[in-house]
Amino acid sequence: MLLSVALPLLIATDLDGTLLRRDGSISARTRAVLQRARAAGVQLVMVTGRPVRHVEKIEGARELGGLAICVNGALIYDLDHERVLEEARLSPLMACELVRELRKHLPGICFAVEVGLEFGWEPSYGLQRKRTEPPGLPTADALTLCAQGVNKLIARHAEFAAEELAARCQRVLVNRATASYSGAPFLEMSALRVSKASALAGYCQERQIDPNRVISFGDMPNDLPMLEWAGHSVAMANAHASVLAASNEVTLSNEEDGVAVVVDRLLASCGDPR
Repeated sequence: MLLSVALPLLIATDLDGTLLRRDGSISARTRAVLQRARAAGVQLVMVTGRPVRHVEKIEGARELGGLAICVNGALIYDLDHERVLEEARLSPLMACELVRELRKHLPGICFAVEVGLEFGWEPSYGLQRKRTEPPGLPTADALTLCAQGVNKLIARHAEFAAEELAARCQRVLVNRATASYSGAPFLEMSALRVSKASALAGYCQERQIDPNRVISFGDMPNDLPMLEWAGHSVAMANAHASVLAASNEVTLSNEEDGVAVVVDRLLASCGDPR
């Protein structure tokens, strides 16, 4: 079903593989269309697995939306005022328990963490990391890094891609943590019942925004809860098969400004002047 009757009150969009092009930029076309939507009174919320520091580096992010739901819903950040509004953490006890059991279950697994605005990894994880970005926390064993609880516990294994790693870890994680993966080669674990959808739902409930007036965009399995929660869901043409199957609509790929295509159509249907 194509949404075309009324403007949504809120646009919730994933970033990588969705709003952003392959080079990590927001195209001029997409930026212009979203600015028109904001001028028409539509809120824009970026909902991403990225940490805050990576969102802040995106040119135009602040101008498009002052709020970002980061690390798969575990942290809500005000870009305009540079402060954390809300966060949810795996407790130190649970995070350490998961590390110990996953090490027994899958020898060779290694870990990194996101803790508030800081991040860090254990030595074995650092050896597999391609980026040169230095950690904000001291390099240490994962059990030490989890001492304050974590917004996101990240696991990777040299022998398994993220999807297979998720399947192999499922027995350990069930009813203890929320696990997800996107296009990166690692598994991401947050507190139980924390997701992009839970953070977005809380944000909308506080502002009395009905889910039926929300349109969401995504491309990977970690977007599924958000896409299923929103009144209208849109998958990118480049989306994972599970996302394509679950969404109300499929738009063009992120390289073809698929988000802008849908939002532009909605604006036009409501008589928005160009």
